[in-house]
Amino acid sequence: MGILPIAEAKDLAEQAGVDLVEIAPGAQPPVCRIMDYGKYLYQESKKKHDAKLRQKQIQVKEIKFRPNTDEGDYNIKLRNLVHFLEEGDKVKITLRFRGREMAHQEFGVRLLERVREDLDEHAIVEQFPRLEGRQMVMVLAPKKKEVKTGKSKENETELKTGSKNELTS
Repeated sequence: MGILPIAEAKDLAEQAGVDLVEIAPGAQPPVCRIMDYGKYLYQESKKKHDAKLRQKQIQVKEIKFRPNTDEGDYNIKLRNLVHFLEEGDKVKITLRFRGREMAHQEFGVRLLERVREDLDEHAIVEQFPRLEGRQMVMVLAPKKKEVKTGKSKENETELKTGSKNELTS
């Protein structure tokens, strides 16, 4: 509508049976819109609600190991770790020592290194193994998924070397 005096804008809004809403008060001149304010508030709250639903909450899942965890149990725990990481959750791996196991912490370090190597393609280490009382803790975060550009390898090499129809003599 252009730039109007406030009184004229109020009259237009009143004639239309809607409200005069100030959208950008900091602008020169201030930007106002003629609209139904209740409907506007409803749409804004709906947008915020939808954005909140689309947002992924990252959780920290915990898996507990022991220094002498058997192979079958290890594989099951590893499978659960892969599942959690693929869902996009962080994983806290806790290795609990009991009694004399504290004297042989190298077994725990080896186990955590094995877990790290087995999950190398799925996760990155966010917190390296450290001792907290009688347990050793390591935190893994899922690797970022690669975004495919849709170009084939042929197109990528074409961009690097020039045209693929060029002859080198």
